[in-house]
Amino acid sequence: MNPFVFSTTAQIVFRPGAATAIGDLVKQKLGRRVLFVTDPGLRRLGLCQPALASLTASGIETTVFDGVEADPSLATVMAAAGAAKAANVSGVIGFGGGSSLDVAKVVALLCGSGEQLNDAWGVGNAKGPRLPLALVPTTAGTGSEVTPVSIITVGGDEKRGVSSPIILPDLAVLDPDLTLGLPADITAATGIDAMVHAIEAYASKSANNNPLSKMLARQALQLLGANIEKAVFDGKNRAARGAMLLGSMLAGQAFANSPVAAVHALAYPIGGTFHIPHGLSNALVLPHVLRFNAPDAASIYAEIAADVFPDLGSEQGDQRRCAAFIERLARLSLKLGLQSRLRDVGIGEEHLAGMAREAMKQTRLLVNNPREIGEANALSIYRAAW
Repeated sequence: MNPFVFSTTAQIVFRPGAATAIGDLVKQKLGRRVLFVTDPGLRRLGLCQPALASLTASGIETTVFDGVEADPSLATVMAAAGAAKAANVSGVIGFGGGSSLDVAKVVALLCGSGEQLNDAWGVGNAKGPRLPLALVPTTAGTGSEVTPVSIITVGGDEKRGVSSPIILPDLAVLDPDLTLGLPADITAATGIDAMVHAIEAYASKSANNNPLSKMLARQALQLLGANIEKAVFDGKNRAARGAMLLGSMLAGQAFANSPVAAVHALAYPIGGTFHIPHGLSNALVLPHVLRFNAPDAASIYAEIAADVFPDLGSEQGDQRRCAAFIERLARLSLKLGLQSRLRDVGIGEEHLAGMAREAMKQTRLLVNNPREIGEANALSIYRAAW
């Protein structure tokens, strides 16, 4: 067995209604002055209010920063860090989708260590320490509450990441009730995103691909596959919402340690240039990347096919099962109401060559792909998706 390292969040609380008691959960970990990082939509909808009331009831002085946008910018990170420093906070809470959680991670690092963000970009460069940190996801997709990565937009369309176990939080609070109001399209896109995390983690060529990640990826796919349609079409189904939230978290643990690959690499130019949501960007290229990978990865995909679609367990032969798996994934996105072609989201054919060039910059992801992929391959995949 190859040596590996597995890192994850120190404590995970999964309980409906847990966010309404967050004060009790964090007061021993985060201290008496916290920064609460969220986005304006959640604040406007009142989704934050029960958590904020719980913090107040527990005697915790809370400074709210609700300026996080999709694909959060460097300016947003620095504004949040400035608010944290001005309030002399002792801990940070991230509450929301992946963007809010990613901002909270970096703010905790900057305020706890005093280091410059330019010195922390990349893999393993953050020195720490960070402030105590708790993360509360309100979508079932990114798994950011258990990943050691934060992605920030630093200028125009350029994204940079901080990747270090130092920014794994002390506590993740999974409250299915927070996801009950998610619109169907967001539920679908984030759910497919979580499935992509698990699929790519399972098939990753990373030297750190390990038995724990593989086990978690398969459990994630079983939960996600059995519940994504229920969650999309019956959004008040608490059991389905909880299964999706847990599945997203398990997939996050898997890919945090066995990194994702070409689906994400090719999705980034779609999101970065055309501002398409990350989950939908993944869904648009997923079947086409898997078809490209199939000559080298059919047996791997065949192993997990029945985790998502149990009836595929009776499909004989790796090639047939792999092909059926990919076709079913493509049909699932359509069934969930997601756009299926790049042209459907306003991307012109003339943009494909530039996107292929951009995708080649994601070397940290491409090295994990089961089949070597070059710019010409990426362009062919985009054309198939167009």
